[in-house]
Amino acid sequence: MLFGQFKKVCVSSVATLSVLAAGMLSAAEVNVYSARQENLIKPILDRFSEQTGITVNLITGGADELITRMELEGANSPADLLLTVDVGRLHRAEEMGLLQPIESDVLTSQIPEQYRDADNHWFAVSLRSRVIVYDKERVDPAELSTYEDLADPKWAGKICIRSSSNIYNQSLTASMVSHHGEEATEEWARGLVANMARNPQGGDRDQIAAVAVGQCELAVVNTYYLAGMLNATSEDQVEQAQAVAVFWPNQDGRGAHINVSGAGVSEHAPNREEAIQLLEYMVSDEAQTWYAEANNEYPVRTDVPVSDTLASWGEFKADPLALDELGIHNAEAVRVMDRAGWR
Repeated sequence: MLFGQFKKVCVSSVATLSVLAAGMLSAAEVNVYSARQENLIKPILDRFSEQTGITVNLITGGADELITRMELEGANSPADLLLTVDVGRLHRAEEMGLLQPIESDVLTSQIPEQYRDADNHWFAVSLRSRVIVYDKERVDPAELSTYEDLADPKWAGKICIRSSSNIYNQSLTASMVSHHGEEATEEWARGLVANMARNPQGGDRDQIAAVAVGQCELAVVNTYYLAGMLNATSEDQVEQAQAVAVFWPNQDGRGAHINVSGAGVSEHAPNREEAIQLLEYMVSDEAQTWYAEANNEYPVRTDVPVSDTLASWGEFKADPLALDELGIHNAEAVRVMDRAGWR
């Protein structure tokens, strides 16, 4: 009798433990701090959850805000993965000790070396180039050549570009510092400022719109924004985007400037393995195709086709500069821009 009762208790305990274990497995989660707009990342995170059963808790905000939040939270931060745009911010997070190095054969085999941190603190998941767009009616593309040429007086009063506080412009300038040194880059920045058609204002879409309405003839923008306007539901945005064309700078030299959206695993990630699993998923066939087709970003993997919109601009030579350099020279770039009067 006692043995029978003991047997029932054991069976009951095993069943209870099985239920608890199943609950623990289904409760797997990963917390993502994302500087990307929710609509640009959530669909692929939802797909990851469907395939793995891992819940993704998405916290969105400005990149600098999220980095500061992680710093203040310290070892108690719930963040598992920091996802942001521009390598400058990823480098900043690394320098602040907010990211940890990880070992992943998937990531190192799929992502070209120049698009990941040398010590594996962060990895690019998509690419974009900062290019020149020009008014198709007023500019002969044969007159265009390089980023350096934008400082030529022939472009006086003809260029629109965002402010120096914009991280994309900081990284472009940092690439110039890396290639030419601080003194030559400052001279270039002074020439660029002298050629501005107006004081810097607005985002990249605003620069494109300014060219379309005749406020300037050239603008410096990320490819992603122009592609977004060409595929927008707004007729005005489509019309504005169709008024300009893309010019790939420095094709006879180092190539067009490249930047990324990328991610790194938090130093204190409570769900480290899930974070790595999600990061590896972001370079899968499915995710890379989604980045290309839905977001009109260049896949970080060379074997994944680009969208029809990006393909229509043709192939181009990319600057092979290791993107670590953009973070390393960010502070110098900001000083250069400030001294040049780039506001």
